[in-house]
Amino acid sequence: MLVYLRVIKESFSFALNALRNNKLRTFLSLLGVTVGIFSIIAVLAAVDSLDRDIKENLSGLDKNTMYLTKYSFGPTNVPRWKRDNFPQTEYDDYEFVRRNIPDIEESAYVIFGGMETIRYQAETLSNVEVTPISHGIYTIDDLKVEKGRFYSELESDTGAPVIVMGSELAENLFGESNPIGKVVRVYGRKLTVIGVLKKYGAGLGDSPDGKAFVPANFVRQFRNGGVNGLPGAIVIKPKADVDIGAFESVLKQKFRNYRGLKADEDDNFFVNKLSGLVSFVDAIIGTLNLVGWVISGFSLLVGGFGIANIMFVSVKERTNLIGIQKSLGAKNRFILFQFLFEAVILAVVGGLIGLFLVWMTALIMNGVVGDDFTFVLSFGNMFLGFALSTFIGLLSGVIPAFSASRLDPVEAIRTGM
Repeated sequence: MLVYLRVIKESFSFALNALRNNKLRTFLSLLGVTVGIFSIIAVLAAVDSLDRDIKENLSGLDKNTMYLTKYSFGPTNVPRWKRDNFPQTEYDDYEFVRRNIPDIEESAYVIFGGMETIRYQAETLSNVEVTPISHGIYTIDDLKVEKGRFYSELESDTGAPVIVMGSELAENLFGESNPIGKVVRVYGRKLTVIGVLKKYGAGLGDSPDGKAFVPANFVRQFRNGGVNGLPGAIVIKPKADVDIGAFESVLKQKFRNYRGLKADEDDNFFVNKLSGLVSFVDAIIGTLNLVGWVISGFSLLVGGFGIANIMFVSVKERTNLIGIQKSLGAKNRFILFQFLFEAVILAVVGGLIGLFLVWMTALIMNGVVGDDFTFVLSFGNMFLGFALSTFIGLLSGVIPAFSASRLDPVEAIRTGM
């Protein structure tokens, strides 16, 4: 056992000396592996960070929440021309659903928000996303009010001229002053600010911080069921103990009957579940990971070939030295370990540099982006980078090391003379 340890130690020392004696070659070999590991781990870390950010944004929502509308939130087999002819989801549809579908914990009618201008005295903010939506969204989206309150069901049903703002929007419009009770102009009409939501932080563009909410019926009073032709949807949150499959079947059947669809006619609406959206996101994340592996794998492959090429050159240059070592009693395993360690050290050091660059990139990106997005380099990705670089070193060095260990000492000395 001690003999093997001494062989490994001496082989390791020889490998380090060989790398130190050829600094330029060592640097070029490191560069290939560094770029490969950096590419793969950076892509994987970015995709993991995106996945984490999406899941955090959806974590507060009930995955069984459904959106009944004419649009599909994911891939569908229904042709485009047929979907374009689906009727819009109107407020009357919402009234039918909430009065006739059992086991609904909460529901809401939303008109997908348009970009509006909000004015307060001399202050004007343009391109603000204002979402006309009924009171139920407060429960469905688990919204939190920091100042004031959200509008009530009565205010929602009667279309009261009130507005609830996100924290960032309120800060931009009112500064340090208390916004509650202030009167703003939206849609050319006066609305009273009754609430400001807590600060959520920017996620994927769906944070309520820069948005405003108004009762859908307020907008319907002067814009005939929509905002500049924007479509509506019914948001449904089933009760917690309900069989979701059975609930969806009942919902579809009753809504079909309500719309007068015959048994042989296809649905002219879609029921989109958040759980389906999560699965769709998972599929996209998986595809991004695969594409990242394929693209970055080429960089790593080039780095591996670079190490293998350098090792073959190293064996060729040191053929005479290998012959001398063997003539003095060096075993095949000593020569094998010597070159194998050289390849592994090259790959591991290159991989560690690549990981360090990814870590630095993560720090810089987090400093630039701030709270909008968190770039995370997980321990799993770091271990994967280290393992990959070690594997590439072994794979690239095993054939040159084996060929060096099998050299005949006499032929090796003669070749080098």
